[in-house]
Amino acid sequence: MSFAPFDWIDAEARHRAATGLVRTLRPRDAEPELLDLASNDYLGLTRHPEVTAAAAAAAHRWGAGATGSRLVTGSTALHAELERELAAFCGFEAALVLSSGYAANLAALTALSGRGSLIVSDAGNHASIVDGCRLSRAETAVVPHADPDAVAKAFGAHDGRALAVTDSVFSVDGDAAPLPALAEVCRLANAALLVDDAHGLGVLGDGGRGALAAAGLAGGDGIVATLTLSKSLGSQGGAVLGPARVIDHLVNTARTFIFDTGLAPAAVGGALGALGVLRREPERAARARDVATALYTRLTAARLEAVRPDAAVVSVRAPSADAAVRWAADCRTAGMAVGCFRPPSVPDGISRLRLTARADLTEEQITTAVATIVATAPRQADADVS
Repeated sequence: MSFAPFDWIDAEARHRAATGLVRTLRPRDAEPELLDLASNDYLGLTRHPEVTAAAAAAAHRWGAGATGSRLVTGSTALHAELERELAAFCGFEAALVLSSGYAANLAALTALSGRGSLIVSDAGNHASIVDGCRLSRAETAVVPHADPDAVAKAFGAHDGRALAVTDSVFSVDGDAAPLPALAEVCRLANAALLVDDAHGLGVLGDGGRGALAAAGLAGGDGIVATLTLSKSLGSQGGAVLGPARVIDHLVNTARTFIFDTGLAPAAVGGALGALGVLRREPERAARARDVATALYTRLTAARLEAVRPDAAVVSVRAPSADAAVRWAADCRTAGMAVGCFRPPSVPDGISRLRLTARADLTEEQITTAVATIVATAPRQADADVS
C-alpha cells in the first residue's frame, strides 16, 4: 500500500494553475535592473549610504544576530535607542521593537484582548491583523470597510473590554482609514483603538511622522500603533507604540515578543540611520505623496481605472486575475517592476496592479512608468473572472 500523504497538494496546485493564482519566487540581483514600482521603499532609503553604513556599523559592533530573545540576550543598547527614537518621532510615550511588523500586530492584538473581549476589525485589514484576531481568542466582529458607524454598532452589542483595529493606509488600494471618526467611536465606547501605520509612517504627517500624528491622535491614552521598519525606513522589523503601561504589558505577555529572537543589530542600525535621514530631510514624505498623485492623475487621464491615493500606494484595476498577471509580466518585459494583487490577497476579489510611489523617482521615471503601464494595459474586452 503506497504512502502519499501530500497527494492533495497536487490537486490544489492544479486548481491554482487553472485559476491563474500560481505564485512564484523571483530572486532579484543586488543591482536593480528594472524601474522599481513594486517595493515598499517609499522614501528611497534602502540603499541610502547613511542607512547602509549604519547597518554595517551595527553589525560590526554588535554581531550578525541578536543572539537570543529580547528578555534574555537579544536586547542591546541599540534596540533601546531605536525604541526611544521611534516613540519620540511618532509622538508616543513608549515603543517596543519586534522582529517584524507581522509579529508586532500579533503581539498587540493577542496581548490587548483575549477571551471575553471584543475586537472590531475592518474588512480590508492586512493579513497580519486577521491572523492576530484569530490567535487572540477574542470575539471578532469584521465590519464593512472604513465604516465608523458599523464599528459603533458592533461595540453596542458587546458588554466588556473592546478594541477596534484598522490599517491607517490600506495596502491594496492605498486609501486611508477615517481615524478621527474611529477614535471618537472608541472614546464613546471606552474602547481602545489599534492602528497599523505600516503604510503611513514616513509618508503621512508632518515630516512623515505617520497617520496618527497627521490626525492629531498620536500619544492618546486609548491609542496604540503598530508599524514596520521595512517600508519607509528601508530596513527590517516592526514596533508597537503606545502608553508606557501598554508597552510594559506587552513585554510581559506578548508571545511574539517573549519567545522570538530579537531583531538583528544591522536592521536596528539601519532603521536608526533612516530615521536620521528623515529628520534631516522631512520633504521626502511630501515628495512620495506628490509622486503618487502624479501617477494617479496621468493614469486616469489615460482612461485607466485607478484609486485616488491617500499616501504612496496607487491601485490600478485589471479586468481579471489572468489579465493582471499578464499585465505585470509585460511591464517587467518592458523594464519595470510592479506589484500584482489578486485573490486571495484582495478581499474584494478584484485583481489589480499595485504601484508604489517613491520619493526618489525622477520626473523622467514617472513619465516612463505611466507610458509603460498604458502601453501594456489589457484590453477592456477581457472579462473580469476574478
